[in-house]
Amino acid sequence: MYSLIVTAMINDVDPRAWLADVLARISNHSASCLHELLPWN
Repeated sequence: MYSLIVTAMINDVDPRAWLADVLARISNHSASCLHELLPWN
């Protein structure tokens, strides 16, 4: 979890907003598209 938060900060993404977005969208994403939810995308 720490590495994802730091990665978000390195990519100039607000970690709280990113995490809230991911948690809201992850249930509707297929396993093959999970890379779209990473902080740099």
